[in-house]
Amino acid sequence: METPLNAGRPALLVLEDGTAFAGTSFGAPGERHGEVVFNTSMSGYQEITTDPSYCGQIVVMTYPLIGNYGANPEDLESGHPWVEGFVVREISPLHSNWRAAESLDAFLARHGIPGISGVDTRALTRHLRSRGAMKGVISSVDLDAKSLHRKALASPGLVGRDLVREVTCAKPYAPVYPGEKRFKVAAIDCGIKRSILDCLADVGCDLTVFPASATATEILAGEPHGIFLSNGPGDPEGVPYVIETVRGLLGKKPLFGICLGHQLLALALGGRTYKLKFGHRGANHPVMDSRTGRIDITSQNHGFCVDPASLDQAAVEPTHVNLYDKTNEGLRHRTLPAFSVQYHPEASPGPHDARHLFDEFIALMERNGA
Repeated sequence: METPLNAGRPALLVLEDGTAFAGTSFGAPGERHGEVVFNTSMSGYQEITTDPSYCGQIVVMTYPLIGNYGANPEDLESGHPWVEGFVVREISPLHSNWRAAESLDAFLARHGIPGISGVDTRALTRHLRSRGAMKGVISSVDLDAKSLHRKALASPGLVGRDLVREVTCAKPYAPVYPGEKRFKVAAIDCGIKRSILDCLADVGCDLTVFPASATATEILAGEPHGIFLSNGPGDPEGVPYVIETVRGLLGKKPLFGICLGHQLLALALGGRTYKLKFGHRGANHPVMDSRTGRIDITSQNHGFCVDPASLDQAAVEPTHVNLYDKTNEGLRHRTLPAFSVQYHPEASPGPHDARHLFDEFIALMERNGA
């Protein structure tokens, strides 16, 4: 049985309302602040920790046993973890999987990410559902709840904050994939996941990834057949420069957006977004296509949402709805080649119900001359 690297070290999580949760440290010792949110996925903890969309957030896993299959290089969604901290009921003392290269404990410790185990995550999740996602501090070096409460209150929130600049690539790059590639696609990296690039490559896309600061002129200079707007962290209204770029791309090339990309497309089309009380994070959200009645079980990770009533209904059609709370999950322009969804069709490790959307992007490029 493995011994956690910080075995026996006490740790504390304190929320901005003063609620404190005691536990035991794992991962790296230290202290981090962020918005505390919960994820209902039963697996995929490595993909969650390395998803750039979680930049600025401390993630609580509702599934009680985490770490049982370890960590490996193949399941990284980016080069390193982006979560500020990781909260679990129980960190598995051993791991067993033929691909595992190290324990989750060692993986987080190696990247400087603090975790806390032994927390009543059911009580914490119920509190966040009732009061809403809120700022918090996780620490194994300061165990004074009043001190951590002050730090939580003083920490920055997510509203209006540009986290995209922290996660985007520094310069354009072209990932290499085997096989024939028919379609040239420019992807705007607001925090793109590797599995999204994999899915685009699987359907025949030759990819060039651009930093979020790239202009429409720079992106169109390569004469792509289509444009992909990626996922990413934080408030979509905090990145007006990307919204302006999307406006400059509308109608020029087919557009497909996922998650933050969906919100940015809506803002570029004159719509509004708002912050959800506790967000949608998990691999079990039923979404219905309002046009066909088809229901996909989807993977989600967002704290902001599009207000469909704010869109020009004559020009933009809301296409998908979340069956949990009836919030908007998709849209398409009625005349321009542009559509987007709020959820994650690439969904690693799953579910894969919605991967047909990548084929729809291909079909849209074909209809527009690709």
